[in-house]
Amino acid sequence: MTASLEAAKTALRIGPYQVDPAVVLAPMAGITNVAFRTLCREFGSATSLYVCEMITARAVVERNEKTLHMMSFGPDESPRSMQLYGVDPKTLGEAVRIVVGEGWADHIDMNLGCPVKKVTRLGGGSALPYKRRLFANIVREMVSAAGDVPVTFKFRIGIDDEHHTYLDTGRIAEAEGAAGVALHARTAAQLYSGQADWSHIARLKEAVTTIPVLGNGDIFTAADALRMMDETGCDGVVVGRGCLGRPWLFAELSAALRGEPIPTGPTLGRVGEILLRHAALLVEHDGADKAMRDIRKHMAWYFMGFPIGSDLRRKFATVSSLTQIEDLVGQLDPSVPFPVDEATGPRGRQGSPQVKVALPDGWLDDPEDDSVPTAADVMHSGG
Repeated sequence: MTASLEAAKTALRIGPYQVDPAVVLAPMAGITNVAFRTLCREFGSATSLYVCEMITARAVVERNEKTLHMMSFGPDESPRSMQLYGVDPKTLGEAVRIVVGEGWADHIDMNLGCPVKKVTRLGGGSALPYKRRLFANIVREMVSAAGDVPVTFKFRIGIDDEHHTYLDTGRIAEAEGAAGVALHARTAAQLYSGQADWSHIARLKEAVTTIPVLGNGDIFTAADALRMMDETGCDGVVVGRGCLGRPWLFAELSAALRGEPIPTGPTLGRVGEILLRHAALLVEHDGADKAMRDIRKHMAWYFMGFPIGSDLRRKFATVSSLTQIEDLVGQLDPSVPFPVDEATGPRGRQGSPQVKVALPDGWLDDPEDDSVPTAADVMHSGG
């Protein structure tokens, strides 16, 4: 066994918390609410990290009602992991002070990886690390405001192939007191297309030596996680799209990283039970109307590769009540085995790369400019 695979069996430490095994559920907008996190925890280890969907710092400061609901954690979630988005050091610092002061979270992560136009054109997400001094100011403010609560940072390789930022980003985060960093091994220009280049995770691990370095990108199976840790030496893995419609992936990851036999994938009948459980948790959290709108987007992911027929797929995609889901689940053939080859590949967002990443005017002129982008903090719509 290689040294990195041996290390995979040891606990990752983020601040005072042992993350065992070293697996993190990536924050995903509209996905990693308390219902989905609960489901993933039920399959995985209670001591792994399950991060809530992105929360806008400005909305925390304004105590936006929708945001406070999004920030809900289950009674058994520990540590409670919250991801913040922002561009203004002062706003982010104040948001952290509120979160810590109110006892709302035990671990805070910052989003520096979002590649979508509405975020990058304002200088946020994966555009922000290009401004090195601004980023350093942000890390300093957040870490100072957090006190004993660990703060981590998740980012991409850079804006595009001509503007890689991740090595500087990792070094700055380390120097300013971050408790860990995670790299999604794609550029903003790639969005979610193509393949993640794990060699950059290895380079970041070589550059950042005193805090944990986690890898993210194209982990769709337990074998992928082991291979990433073996090839890069990273201290843990962050799993996003790979668990969409597959919360049981966390059971497989836990087993693999502990050197235990990987459980067999669920039958169609068991998938139906899991789907029903997911829907019930959503109803409990959001009420029936919103829950049904939310669960519909998960249907194709849950049944990916299963031969259930177009009529039944269509009915699942248009469900309007928990009773209806229960009735449809009863129509599934419970004995159909898990379609390993068809259901363990890429899922979720893929698409094509961006021709050009949307950035504020003159954004690339001076990486040392630490001024806050104009109007960047207007994004406070509860997320």
